[in-house]
Amino acid sequence: MTNKRRVGIIFGGKSAEHEVSLQSAKNIVDAIDPEKYEVTLLGIDKEGKWHINDQSHYLLNKENPKLIQLNKSNDHVAIIPGETDHQLINANGNVELDQLDVIFPIVHGTLGEDGSLQGMLRLANIPYVGTNVLGSAVCMDKDIAKRLMKDAGISVAESITVKRREKDRIHFDQVKEKLGIPFFIKPANQGSSVGVSKVNTEEEFKEGIREAFAYDHKVLLEENIEGRELECSVLGNDDPIASTPGEILPQGEFYSYETKYIDESGALLEAPANLNEEEMECMKKTAVHAFKALECEGMARVDFFMKKDGTLVLNEINTLPGFTKISMYPKLWEISGIPYSELIDRLIELAIDRYEQDAQLKSSID
Repeated sequence: MTNKRRVGIIFGGKSAEHEVSLQSAKNIVDAIDPEKYEVTLLGIDKEGKWHINDQSHYLLNKENPKLIQLNKSNDHVAIIPGETDHQLINANGNVELDQLDVIFPIVHGTLGEDGSLQGMLRLANIPYVGTNVLGSAVCMDKDIAKRLMKDAGISVAESITVKRREKDRIHFDQVKEKLGIPFFIKPANQGSSVGVSKVNTEEEFKEGIREAFAYDHKVLLEENIEGRELECSVLGNDDPIASTPGEILPQGEFYSYETKYIDESGALLEAPANLNEEEMECMKKTAVHAFKALECEGMARVDFFMKKDGTLVLNEINTLPGFTKISMYPKLWEISGIPYSELIDRLIELAIDRYEQDAQLKSSID
């Protein structure tokens, strides 16, 4: 009889960040303590089918971020909502899988960090790492997140929201007049700089609009903030704490998808960031304030710009940050005194603690 916790790691997914998720899963598998945890790997392919994977060969080209792939298995997964145990079955042989104590969902982007996966896991009655359904959905939608942060008194970049049905009514000159040049075009519901364009000309504007609407039905046109790019990691449920801040020093035009996850030399991380004590405390306090205002739990990475006059502008909150070997979330906790394996322990404990609190809520009227 084992006393190890059974942890399911869900990774991959139908999103533009599929390959990033594979890298994150690899790092978690490599770092998780085998003396404490028994790992079950559940890989989602690009068509959305779930695979039960063996730890010895769940990835192809796993050392190459540009070529990494999910190694599909012949064993597929089905979920039985509402069960108190044996919620997962092997769909091929109709065999129940061992009950999992907790799920670590590391599916980045659409259907992974937008509340969809979190909602399914809640229906399946399985504890899961990270932010709840509401916080996940809110933070994924940059438009809604900005509105809530403004209401909470947090400074954000000026922006214009455009829905697909309105795209032919928005023109370069009117955006230029309001936001200045350059400005950014972003899908409202994507992460990791997917579909993001920096615009200086009308031609770039037209192409940027086409690119962004390829990924979402709602797009943000956002002012360019001249300033330093700073990040802070947050950890916790009811009493979250913030890490020592770090600074991103991109070597290219801006902090792109390639820079974040593929090109190890694409950006430099200065950690701790070169800030005085007052600036550092202000940033940590603002990160926690935003984390709470947007109903986050478990973990999030909070991204800022700092203007020349010291003003902090919150860029976005990522509720399922990367866990690759060049990702900032675990790196910032490392320099703050929480090594990678301990960080995984804490995230799992936070997930189980929230699940146990939820279980105490009444679900019927006496």
